[in-house]
Amino acid sequence: MPLSPSNSPGFLLWHATLRWQRNISTALAPLDLTHVQFVLLARAWWLNTQGEHPNQLALARQVGTDVKMTSRVLRTLEHKGLIEREVDPADTRAKRLRVTDTGADLAPRAIAAVECADARFFQPVPLDMAITLLGRLAHPES
Repeated sequence: MPLSPSNSPGFLLWHATLRWQRNISTALAPLDLTHVQFVLLARAWWLNTQGEHPNQLALARQVGTDVKMTSRVLRTLEHKGLIEREVDPADTRAKRLRVTDTGADLAPRAIAAVECADARFFQPVPLDMAITLLGRLAHPES
């Protein structure tokens, strides 16, 4: 006999994910960023602050996005003046990413907005418990 939806972990996860995504979208809307734009901008910004200038493929792999979709979203971020894509001298087929000054100003503000939305969303659950559970779900091989 199948579980009722209220007892189905997958169904509950589906609804929790939808609610969380709506909260993140709401937090990012005033900054004119989608969730995927935020993830790519924030990760590129962080890598740039560490002295790294990843190419599009490396960034897509790090954040877990499709390579073609990543390229389209990065093009949008470039049109918004938030990143620059430069030909990689080591591989002329690849584009290295550099966050612009405008992007470097926006990234920490967007991260703060997302962290605030996350804190509100996960508030009913102790943070260490949420991190442990989600870490196990995200990386079952660990």
